Amino acid sequence: MSEKIAVIGLGYVGLPLMIGLARHFDEIVGFDIDSRRVAALNEAHDWTGEVQSEELTQTTGKMTDKLEDMITCDFFIVTVPTPIDKAKRPDLSPVMGACRMLGDVLKKKGKGGKTPLIVFESTVYPGLTETICGAEIAAVSGLTQSEDFKLGYSPERINPGDKVHRVETIKKIISAEDEESLDRLDHVYSKVIKAGLHRATNICVAEAAKVLENTQRDINIALMNELAFICDRIGIRTHDVLQAAGTKWNFLPFTPGLVGGHCIGVDPYYLTARAEELGYNPQVILSGRRINDSVPAFIAQKIMKLLVKSGRIKKDVRVAILGLAFKEDVRDLRNSRVPEIVSELESFGVKVLVYDPVADKDHARHEYDLELCEKEDLADLDTLVLAVSHKVILDDMETLLGRVADGGFIIDVKSALDPKDIPKNLNYWSL
Repeated sequence: MSEKIAVIGLGYVGLPLMIGLARHFDEIVGFDIDSRRVAALNEAHDWTGEVQSEELTQTTGKMTDKLEDMITCDFFIVTVPTPIDKAKRPDLSPVMGACRMLGDVLKKKGKGGKTPLIVFESTVYPGLTETICGAEIAAVSGLTQSEDFKLGYSPERINPGDKVHRVETIKKIISAEDEESLDRLDHVYSKVIKAGLHRATNICVAEAAKVLENTQRDINIALMNELAFICDRIGIRTHDVLQAAGTKWNFLPFTPGLVGGHCIGVDPYYLTARAEELGYNPQVILSGRRINDSVPAFIAQKIMKLLVKSGRIKKDVRVAILGLAFKEDVRDLRNSRVPEIVSELESFGVKVLVYDPVADKDHARHEYDLELCEKEDLADLDTLVLAVSHKVILDDMETLLGRVADGGFIIDVKSALDPKDIPKNLNYWSL
């Protein structure tokens, strides 16, 4: 079975998938609306760091920003972002934009030949693919859903920065509106996914499974964050409590921390939005979101309390935060919670420096209006906050600790450091 494949969206999800598919299929097109992104990829540069230059140089896939390059394709995979808006409601503009573009492609393609199959990997709420997406494609193309084109859904499970759990090594859910289409998905994805495929009973089940995966993780982290709030009031270290509790065979190993990025802090709102549409008011999910959203302010206020109690409050208090990315060893700044810590501290008149040798300075400036500092700027600090424990930061920790003034504080958000390694002239606190 031959398939001519197009991947729409060449970001953290789409690019590795396109590279993998190009190893097994002769005709692969990778499309992105960002012409600068496409130009960089064609020059073998991936700013995400997920794909190496050699892979881009060697790939047979065609990377383009021209819709007409997809007209010969009959298998389309949509991997565009699905963020939330300022009101924390699903922002469907990227996925709906992709639907309209696909409608244009199908309209120009016309009827005849193999039935086009459109597979969505983007995280959506249950029911969106077959109702909203299908209807939009049909309206623009003038074609009939389920007759002139078919739909499928296979949620992405990319873990940025993870060199072990890659596209090929993560089991994948596939679903489609009929058995024939599901077989086509199986044929395509089985070439790349070595960990195996799970054939979901229908598209809605696969959509629900995706939002559940990240919602479950969000709630578990929220429980740990609430535990951290309680342990701080008691005066014991959360890390020690979790270490002791972890000796039980069925204890789940989650830890407190900042919850950001494009998945865990976003996907629960897709599930709750759908629940509210159906007249159900979700309680546990939204409660977990509120707890995780409160962590940046809690950390900033804790820093201020420590400074006040120690008598270190002065006119020019200096606090440095290590890390801006949403997680360790990635450049991705989407939904980072660090800017909220910065804003909260600045509201108290604190001078805040942010240092992240992994993140892109232009992106930080554009996304958050933050100027990332150089390591040389870190001096005479009252507090050093380890927010994101990039390996490059941990490897340089001895030097960085030396930039803190006597009696200053080390704030270890994720307990990445051993308190025994902290110089005796400094004070240590962890979430």
